[in-house]
Amino acid sequence: MMNNTYNTATLLLDNKYPSHWTLIRARNLFRESKEIVGTRTNFPLLSLTKGGVIFRDTENGKGKFPKDFESYKVVTPGQIIFCLFDIDETPRTVGLSSIGGMITGAYDVFNINEAIADPQFLYYYYLAVDDNKALKPYYSGLRKVVQMPKFLGIQIPIPPLNEQKQIVDFLTRKTVLIESQQREREREIQLLDELKQAEIANVVLRGLNPDAPTKEAQTIQFGRIPAHWEERKIQYCFSERSQKGFPNEPMLCATQSQGVIPQSMYANRVVVVNKDFDKQKLVKVGDFVISLRSFEGGIEYAYYQGIISAAYTILTPKEVENSEYFKHLFKSFNFIQLLQTCVTGIRDGQNINYPFLSKHFIPIPPIEEQVAIVEYIRKKNSAIDDMIANLRTEIDTLTEYKQRLIADVVTGQVDVRNL
Repeated sequence: MMNNTYNTATLLLDNKYPSHWTLIRARNLFRESKEIVGTRTNFPLLSLTKGGVIFRDTENGKGKFPKDFESYKVVTPGQIIFCLFDIDETPRTVGLSSIGGMITGAYDVFNINEAIADPQFLYYYYLAVDDNKALKPYYSGLRKVVQMPKFLGIQIPIPPLNEQKQIVDFLTRKTVLIESQQREREREIQLLDELKQAEIANVVLRGLNPDAPTKEAQTIQFGRIPAHWEERKIQYCFSERSQKGFPNEPMLCATQSQGVIPQSMYANRVVVVNKDFDKQKLVKVGDFVISLRSFEGGIEYAYYQGIISAAYTILTPKEVENSEYFKHLFKSFNFIQLLQTCVTGIRDGQNINYPFLSKHFIPIPPIEEQVAIVEYIRKKNSAIDDMIANLRTEIDTLTEYKQRLIADVVTGQVDVRNL
């Protein structure tokens, strides 16, 4: 910890800073850049993300784009970007750009006064501000905007330039190490996810007895299946549900990670329907929903009753006892391969052609085998999910450690000059 004395002030992150540091207003650190693209067309589109300032894919990227980019701001390498509105809803409010391009005019772009401040030091400082939501006291209005005069008037503690560089070197070494550890755990999670999917695909199509005689499935994507299993066309296993007129039911969304759940339970942003509820289709627990992205991740199982887009196909198992087995079959890699042969349209307009899909055969094990397969998958998934949860906890702990370390160092609570 610091051994030198502290001054006190009302600051963004703490009310203490080393006595040899200087309070400097943001207006002396930054010079706003207001250069806009205009009619020029040679600027790649940039995006401010948790991972920093990156190129945005205008060809395949999701989201809306304006009809032109004339009002977008030009960004050059070394400039710092702030998003000073809707701060609670923005994944990241600051970025130090290492690339050139253009970004939405709603963001603020600044040149840095490098005679006073090291750009990377300021970036680390404002990362800590962002992680701690320390700009909240400066919000105004419904959009939670930090007005420019107020932002530029904020004082922050700045160490001497040589100490800034020492801080940057220290934090860069530490964050590289922490992020490497996080990536290793992410790789372990990916391997466990792949193991889970491979195990599911194996037992839903091969059963639990590896020595059982096999036969070639009528649907080529399924390969060989146990010889005693039945095969039926999908259209004979399901009925389509097209009931409408239930405006008081909760609005659902079909997700690849959580199945069909209420929109209120889904953490990611979705297009919220706020009218024509009586025109949405009814979904009951145990139904299956073919959504616009099903060809990427399978057909989704409904865990809740509610209503969903009329553009989706809702399937109800004719024999309810098969539902749990179908839940796993429809998320298997082999079945997703089948779905990808039943797609019409291009890019975001792609959709599953259900009349074509419904003519394909799927394997139907005897009901006692279905029960055994489902129970085996449940136990196997539970063990793998526990391991994944532990890894995610480790990642969260590393994130919290990194955030705390950055905040302590950029405010002088930890002295790194001799480290």
